[in-house]
Amino acid sequence: MLENLPVLVLNQIVLLPYQELRLELDIELSKNIIDNALNNYDHKLLVVLPNDVNSIKSNINDLPHIGIFTKIKSKLVLPNGNYRVILQGLNRVIIKEYYDNNNLEAVVKRLYIEDDNKTEETAIIRTLKTTLENFMEINPNVSNSVANALKNVDDLDMLTDIVANYMNFDFDKKMKYMNEFDSIKRANELIKDINVELQVVSIESKVEEEIRDSFDKEQRDYIIKQKIKKLNEELGVNVDKQTEVSIYEDKINKLNINDKTKNKLLNEVKKYDYTSESNPDSSGIRNYLDIVTDLPWNISSKDEMDLKKIKKSLDKSHFGLEEVKQRILEFIAVKKNNKNISSPIICLVGPPGTGKTTLGISIAQVLNREFYKISVGGLNDPSELTGHKRTYLGSSPGKIMQGIKKCGTNNPVILIDEVDKIASGHLGDPAAVLLDILDPSQNAHFIDNYIEEPFDLSKVLFILTANDIKSISSVLKDRLEIIEINSYTELEKIDIAKKYLIPNIIKEYNTSKVKITDDELLYIINSYTKEAGVRELDRILKRIYRNIIINDNKIKIIDKNLITKSLGPVKYNIAQKMKTHYGSVSTLGVTPYGGVIISIESLLVPGNGSIIVTGNVEDGIKETTQIAYHYIMSKQDIFGNYVKKMKDNDIHINLLNYSIKKTGTSGSLAITTSILSLLLQKEVNKDVCFTGEVTLHGDICKVGGIKEKIIGAYNNGYKIIFIPEDNKNDLVKVPDEIKNSLEIKCVSNYEEVYNYLFNNKK
Repeated sequence: MLENLPVLVLNQIVLLPYQELRLELDIELSKNIIDNALNNYDHKLLVVLPNDVNSIKSNINDLPHIGIFTKIKSKLVLPNGNYRVILQGLNRVIIKEYYDNNNLEAVVKRLYIEDDNKTEETAIIRTLKTTLENFMEINPNVSNSVANALKNVDDLDMLTDIVANYMNFDFDKKMKYMNEFDSIKRANELIKDINVELQVVSIESKVEEEIRDSFDKEQRDYIIKQKIKKLNEELGVNVDKQTEVSIYEDKINKLNINDKTKNKLLNEVKKYDYTSESNPDSSGIRNYLDIVTDLPWNISSKDEMDLKKIKKSLDKSHFGLEEVKQRILEFIAVKKNNKNISSPIICLVGPPGTGKTTLGISIAQVLNREFYKISVGGLNDPSELTGHKRTYLGSSPGKIMQGIKKCGTNNPVILIDEVDKIASGHLGDPAAVLLDILDPSQNAHFIDNYIEEPFDLSKVLFILTANDIKSISSVLKDRLEIIEINSYTELEKIDIAKKYLIPNIIKEYNTSKVKITDDELLYIINSYTKEAGVRELDRILKRIYRNIIINDNKIKIIDKNLITKSLGPVKYNIAQKMKTHYGSVSTLGVTPYGGVIISIESLLVPGNGSIIVTGNVEDGIKETTQIAYHYIMSKQDIFGNYVKKMKDNDIHINLLNYSIKKTGTSGSLAITTSILSLLLQKEVNKDVCFTGEVTLHGDICKVGGIKEKIIGAYNNGYKIIFIPEDNKNDLVKVPDEIKNSLEIKCVSNYEEVYNYLFNNKK
């Protein structure tokens, strides 16, 4: 007989006939199915298990052709809206068809199997009951109520389902019993399975007796392990986990760590031992133990201590950068006297392409240390550095501990790149986390959120890189040894190209050496690059060599014709400065990419004595311009009477190079000169540039970035530079070849500049 029933799909739960199942349902679909069965199907329901029990969401094609015809005994609506229901399994049915009628329903057919062989059925019932009685006698955990419940059952179909439900079988075996219609086959299989359980219990008793005789009560933990081991051997179960536990214990006991940490790790091993493989926590604990036991708690690489060899290797790999090299030599020299000295925390600040990152790699190589790089540009989650707590799914150690583990030593060189570009957000401030990581007084006890135990980072040589020192937080900056790496001059770039870039290109491309003169290199640098470092120069030289390889391998010299053919028309013209007008001057600025030239132009327009400033400027520049304007107004006895001209007109000052945001006050000297040039109708020589802050009284104050500014002026072909007198000591850092080729004028008051430029008092 065919019958329509609503379908309830269960996962990981087997319902057998003559079994009651209590469920709490919180899914609306399941609750609708229960209501449908109660209202429209006389409490009748079909319960099925999907073919793929691991599937998150099943469709009709995944559903089986056998299910359990079920009766809903009761339904209770809980205060939270969930349903608590009791289901009574009745019998197995064949499912002919599934269909979707708002809720899932099915057409089923009940089977009534009549066994003609009553004698065989009676014999099987007796055998099954006898086997079950034997099992209950030797198993003290069995309740007598089970025996009483089965005592008066003479129906084989009912008996097999009740016994199968009572036995502590695994999910797959219960599924097998659920899908078997033939009660005799079920009974025979039950007799076989119960006999296996009898043997297991018998072996367990034997093992327990043997072990109890061998060991005393103080070794209870060891007894439990031996019991499990013996049982696994008798049953032929894989004993890899026990071996794995022993390996973990051996590794931890060999670690030279404090007792508190060691005991904590041993407790994790015990937890792993007692956790079932089917428990999701098991893989998490194993992953944690793998990471922690592989950490180099006490493994250090031996440093190279030969100072001459270190110096030679660093000079071979990088041009200049003497201050950094000297600091590394000092560290190694002091370490000879004190092996426990903390490593310095060095921060290399300079424009891109000046070799900061590659220098970190070279330092690791010459010191015979492992190297690991962490890029923190744009990083806004502190957990990326300090790790995630183990309670989170997919948690892992932070980048610092990942680097330590990958290096395999506790004293690698770790390069933290682009530290000035760290971003803070709603997740926290990674820069604040770096304080704990980098502070020598704290990092000997650094605790990663995942590892949960202190690890000594004091042996790590941290090297940080940044382009703009202003973007590094002051608190973090206080922990760092700041070493500035300035822009390269043209001569330095030529040396770098000849000694480093070209030899590396020849080696990389496996090609023959081609002659190139200093003049050609200078032509390439001035005509095709405009950078503080040599990154673009390296790319351009590679482009020339690729052109040679493709077109003519027999070329022996690189001349201007070949350069133009390979690179195309000239991009930059160093001789092309701003056209000379009244009010046109050049000021010097500094960006994270090196020194730059900013052209300033002024113009008188009809108005009412206002001053207008444009050119991507901040309020500080506008205030500086007002100071310059009022200083000039107050000095008419010196500069000339032009009050009427200033009152009847507006002065429009425009700062060119719109790609740069103009901030600070160092352009004040140039702005003052621009206004005077406009008012006096006297041009300023285009080979002159300025930097300095002018006060209301005309005093010229100290500014920053003098070295970068002078190098920028030199690289752009300027001949005369006005700087504040207070910056005179900064000229020590400027290379001699630049100072000798420039006329650097140190001034303390603007009248000195006026006399030189406009009053012919040089």
